[in-house]
Amino acid sequence: MDTYRTFLLGSMVFIAILIIIAVIRSAIGPTMTDRIICVNMIGTMTIVEIAMLSIYKDEDYLVDVCLIYAMISFLSVVILTKIYTGVYLEKKGIKSGPGAIRHNLRHQVSTDKPPVSHDEPRSADATPGEAKAAETGTKD
Repeated sequence: MDTYRTFLLGSMVFIAILIIIAVIRSAIGPTMTDRIICVNMIGTMTIVEIAMLSIYKDEDYLVDVCLIYAMISFLSVVILTKIYTGVYLEKKGIKSGPGAIRHNLRHQVSTDKPPVSHDEPRSADATPGEAKAAETGTKD
């Protein structure tokens, strides 16, 4: 039993070190996506740390704390992702919110080239002129 508790304590110290590394990584992370992933990693490792502490101390109430923390961690990552997505879309000039899909599709259709018909598959060995004739339906 003593070996089990020693292994559990060593694992807890190892995960604590990983949490510190993840905090440093979230501060350094070059993009916001890296930071959100690090926040999720920190939350997950903290949940594991609390669960292991529950086993180490033989306290059942810590499992309830672990479950509540898991819900809070999940919601925080969802909210951070939603905020980041809104900022990203705003920078790109794409609407988000009610009616955004219809507006974005209309905007996309007006700025893109007309769609190309892909009824007949293009041959891999066709010359560019033959491929264009096949796409437009005309022959030279």
